[in-house]
Amino acid sequence: MITKYKMKADELGIPVKTETEATELIVEDGKVVGVKAKNTAGQDLTFKANKGVILATGGFGANIEMREKYNAEYGAEYLTTDAAGTTGDGIVMAEAIGAQLVDMEYIQTYPVCNPETGVISLLADSRFDGAILVNQEGNRFVEELERRDVISRAILAQPGGYAYQVWTQHIGEIGGTLEAHQEEFEMLEKQGLIHKAETIEEAAEFFNVPVDALKATIERVNTFAANGKDEDFNHRAGLVAMTEGPFYIQKAVPSIHHTMGGIVIDVDTHVIDVNGNVIPGLYAAGEVTGGIHGSNRLGGNAIADITVFGRTAGVNAATAQ
Repeated sequence: MITKYKMKADELGIPVKTETEATELIVEDGKVVGVKAKNTAGQDLTFKANKGVILATGGFGANIEMREKYNAEYGAEYLTTDAAGTTGDGIVMAEAIGAQLVDMEYIQTYPVCNPETGVISLLADSRFDGAILVNQEGNRFVEELERRDVISRAILAQPGGYAYQVWTQHIGEIGGTLEAHQEEFEMLEKQGLIHKAETIEEAAEFFNVPVDALKATIERVNTFAANGKDEDFNHRAGLVAMTEGPFYIQKAVPSIHHTMGGIVIDVDTHVIDVNGNVIPGLYAAGEVTGGIHGSNRLGGNAIADITVFGRTAGVNAATAQ
């Protein structure tokens, strides 16, 4: 999507300023008319808007201090899947001129991420096709298809605050996950965070997981798969047998993934102030806004959010009187 948008911006001759930090909204006679900014050369810049300013600066998943301010549960023990610039600047700037905020305490995690970088693991989508989660002791501890926040808290409650995702070649091929994410596999392998093994014993030994415990866990999973019922965690899709290798074992931690709170907008993307009134000249769309996704965003819906409200904000700002 970004590639297409950049092509269109280039076609229309729209300038894009990178390495430029917006610092303050400019308000004149009660209307937002521009933005103050600073670039990496230390220059102070001012951008004036003829019709409107749109905030589309994302959430605050990468801002530990801001996360802790609104929900102490999500402190420094969490890494983040977000870009480093996802620090809530747009929310702070809007609040400074009286914008109303909502749902700031609702912060979403993604359960299976890189323990060193926090980056989301797409290779771990094998979890949707039958991969299981075990702790350092080799035991399952949660239903693998539970809500993201439930799985994340369950992982953090395990020894060391991490887990291992285990699957077979067959499971990895069901949804094409292994083939689709070979680059990630190679990166994780280089980091020592994933291991492909011909046997369960080898998989366990790589991460020093008790071999007998992991074997017993997988045997139990195979029994449940054959019987069609997960008696331990009621796996809603039905477990998949893991009788043949190769086996894959991947170390993982949860990371902050999306912040549901932010600026209050109306259906036309006007920013609303603390008194319930429209702030003239100011629009917002995407993760910078709050109230769109409730307390826990459904995976994938952020794309619908930015597309629908981004388009609405653009049209309304461009046609404003």
